[in-house]
Amino acid sequence: MIINKSNRLNDVKEYYFSTKLKEISTLIKDGKPIINLGIGSPDLAPPKNVINAINAAVLEEKNHSYQSYNGLPEFRNTIADFYKTHYKVTLNSDNEILPLMGSKEGIMHISMAFLNEGDEVLIPNPGYPTYTSVTKLVKAIPVFYDLKQENNWLPNIEDLEKLDLKKVKIMWLNYPNMPTGNVATKALFKQLITFAKKHQILLVNDNPYSFVLNQKPLSILSINGAKEVAIELNSLSKTFNMAGWRVGMLLGKSTYIKTVLQVKSNMDSGMFYGIQKGAITALKTTNEWFDNQNKIYEKRRKIVWKILDKLNCTYNKSSVGLFIWAKIPNDKNAIEFTDDLLYKKDVFITPGIIFGSNGKGYIRLSLCINKEKLEEVLKRIISQSHTKNHKDSQRN
Repeated sequence: MIINKSNRLNDVKEYYFSTKLKEISTLIKDGKPIINLGIGSPDLAPPKNVINAINAAVLEEKNHSYQSYNGLPEFRNTIADFYKTHYKVTLNSDNEILPLMGSKEGIMHISMAFLNEGDEVLIPNPGYPTYTSVTKLVKAIPVFYDLKQENNWLPNIEDLEKLDLKKVKIMWLNYPNMPTGNVATKALFKQLITFAKKHQILLVNDNPYSFVLNQKPLSILSINGAKEVAIELNSLSKTFNMAGWRVGMLLGKSTYIKTVLQVKSNMDSGMFYGIQKGAITALKTTNEWFDNQNKIYEKRRKIVWKILDKLNCTYNKSSVGLFIWAKIPNDKNAIEFTDDLLYKKDVFITPGIIFGSNGKGYIRLSLCINKEKLEEVLKRIISQSHTKNHKDSQRN
């Protein structure tokens, strides 16, 4: 007997990377020396004192039981201090901070907390695919708004005003942006807050890339009046190389936090004590950590730029974050372009189309690959270029 799946899955596909990585795993098993530039999973280690903190916490007695849904008071206090120091945002650690098991969990919790069937959600195009899939899972309706290169991959307020917004309840933002690497400005956030107040829309800024190759971290909550209509997700995954630890946070007005907690408290039983102690230590790390990490990423980024030059792609050298977003030449099909590299050069790069229709003609490369492997990719691409040039000369 086969039990049919839920109807809510009819419009939700398996995550692209879930299926593509299975294919890549098969190729590797078959002996292919695949180098994966597609995934933004930091390959570097967390700070050593963070590892020491979790090791010490594991050995403490009576700390292996269920933890509070709200997290340790010390953890929330440290998050508040971190936001005050780096974003100039004042938060009440008692009721304006909710630790999460990764910010991806928060996307689901927020959607379940605020959306009813038939509500509409403004989702960036291109944007993180999970915003769309979770919206569909809760039976709300995605309404895509354009991010385009000619507008620096920022939302156009005039275009947003032309939409029918009567059913829109949430607007997803993601700055610094993934996949494009562009940053928002205070002026834009002010406009969006005014827009949200006018139309009674909850803004959710997903903000995990603030400190990667970015000298000016910005939170939407730093804007006057933001807490009335905005909440923010953040994460330790990219900033402190703790992706597998699953540590995130939701920040904002106590009313919104309490609403999300109604969902979260029915979905998990609190974050492991040791992970919270490690996270506390991470958030107390000095700016030297960010500087050292960015020196590594800067060296990697320069090699990626060389790779893109050899592929005749164009890109923005002022972009930030863990990825490089690039336009491929001659309006080529991005999936065909990336598959060609995968099957002929054993290099996996993400096609931009998976992030939305405005990603057509673009690719995304990760900086979570060590310098030696990036140099190897460059050699393979140069080899491809030489082969192509030789064939072209033979035709002529």
